[in-house]
Amino acid sequence: MTEYGRGRGPEPWHPEDPLYGDQGWTGHQTQQGQAPYGGAPQQEYPQEPQYQQQYPQQYQQYPEYEQQQYQQQQYPDQQYAAQQEAYAPQQQAYAPQQQAYAPQQAQPQAQPQQPVYDNQGWDTGQGQYVAAVQADPYVGADPYAQQAVAGYPGEAPDLYTTPEAYPPPQPPGRRHLEPEPVEEVEEEAESGFFADGGDDGDDDGDDGRRGGRGAKGGKPKKRSGMACLIAAVVIIGVVGGGGYYGYSYLKVRFGAAEDFAGEGTDELVDVEIPKDAGLGQMGRILKEAGVVASAQAFVDAATANPRGKSIQPGLYPMNKKMSAAAAVALMIDPTKLNVITVTEGMRNVKVYEAIDKKLGKPDGTTKDIALREAKNLGLPAWAGNNQKLIDPLEGFLYPTRYDLSKDSTPESLLKQMVKNASDKYAELGVEGKAKELGLENPLQVITVASLVNAEGKDHDDFRKMSEVVYNRLKKTNDVTNQMLEFDSTYNYIKGKSEINFSIKEARAFNHPYNTHFVKGLPPGPIGNPGADALSATLDPDDGGWMFFVSVDGNKTTFTQTYEEHQKLAAEFQERQKQKNGG
Repeated sequence: MTEYGRGRGPEPWHPEDPLYGDQGWTGHQTQQGQAPYGGAPQQEYPQEPQYQQQYPQQYQQYPEYEQQQYQQQQYPDQQYAAQQEAYAPQQQAYAPQQQAYAPQQAQPQAQPQQPVYDNQGWDTGQGQYVAAVQADPYVGADPYAQQAVAGYPGEAPDLYTTPEAYPPPQPPGRRHLEPEPVEEVEEEAESGFFADGGDDGDDDGDDGRRGGRGAKGGKPKKRSGMACLIAAVVIIGVVGGGGYYGYSYLKVRFGAAEDFAGEGTDELVDVEIPKDAGLGQMGRILKEAGVVASAQAFVDAATANPRGKSIQPGLYPMNKKMSAAAAVALMIDPTKLNVITVTEGMRNVKVYEAIDKKLGKPDGTTKDIALREAKNLGLPAWAGNNQKLIDPLEGFLYPTRYDLSKDSTPESLLKQMVKNASDKYAELGVEGKAKELGLENPLQVITVASLVNAEGKDHDDFRKMSEVVYNRLKKTNDVTNQMLEFDSTYNYIKGKSEINFSIKEARAFNHPYNTHFVKGLPPGPIGNPGADALSATLDPDDGGWMFFVSVDGNKTTFTQTYEEHQKLAAEFQERQKQKNGG
């Protein structure tokens, strides 16, 4: 319930209410000689104690809501805002007095005309008289809440309600600088593409320039014929450029990729394909090298070729201006790839020949470097110390594939191979397991692995073969008297790989590597053992095997006794005679 209007309930107006008999805001004249509520001085009416006693619960329960109802129902829109402008600063100025004299109900007193100040000492510029304010339970209401003010019959004119007037002054704490929309429109207009155009002879002066869309009374500037011409040229350029771009995109997307024809020119170029490169990256590398006309042509050709996805990384000597199909055909041929592959059991002399050929070096260049610089190529400390070694690097050129580059040299390749072997031997713990296997040093472990790799055919053969070696090396061996009698050692000396040779001649050939002539192991490895042969050497089969023979040249048969071996050996000799027509 407010002090001037009705509350939420349907109770009638109290007879002593100052507005009793008022017919609402319908334009009727005010009654009982009251002054208008808009701009003239107004006498405030305190809440009658009779009404407080009659409706105490409603008065206390909804004070804020009653004040809101008073604002929205009794003084809608214009009239309430006008009264608030006069009443708000008075309420703010006398808030302390209201708290001090709340228990009393003083009679309203007229105040002389004087400036009104809020609690911050700011001149509000409001009414000419201020009514003495009684204690009011609604002093907490916002004193600065305002709404648009409209005229009310009989009120004094309000200088702040005309369209041309400035808004009422605000307290310093609520002042905010806001950009003027006219200036924004002007700035936007002046910074546009046609800001300087559009002068068709009308001299608007400053007012004309400020007469943008947001300025009062202003007129937008007219565009000149030149500005329209420029706009047309720009539009045509954009449309034409977009059309050309679209045509180019469609041509690239759906048209045939640019490609050369034939096997290319005589000009050679080395193209290096890195590891994990996809077809797209390969195509771009080939295009940059001038080998193919476009990366897309190469991708299309490689996709069409069943082996196109098997292209390996490495260095490829290729002709310039090759067709994409010719480039793919060259790169899927392993013999064309500029790499060196050291196979399991491969001898060093074969590795040296491959390096010379790939690098275009004279025959024997890599071998001479290997024998001369063996101590400087990274061998382990326990390797290369035996004076009877044919090649100190034998067994240390680890079997794998080596990609060549433009900077590859015999020294760089040999160092890489030796490093790979040394790392692998350290990983397997070769140095620590030599004594466990009954061997004298780690080099003998590599030597056994090279013999196993040369005589066996698969991992199962390797384990049984290593068992044969260890059993024949035992001092208790009274069958072969610690003679290995491996044909592979004789072939190593001769530089051959023959299975048909005279055993009599082999046993008569005096050489440290010839196990048909000397007891025990040769001074060093006879090849470069692979991972399977190495693991089998470190983990031999325990079947007690002493002999072996391959009757058909494919399958190796192992035996424990010499009698079994003799039968298999006779069968092998008979097969060989039939094969040779004897």
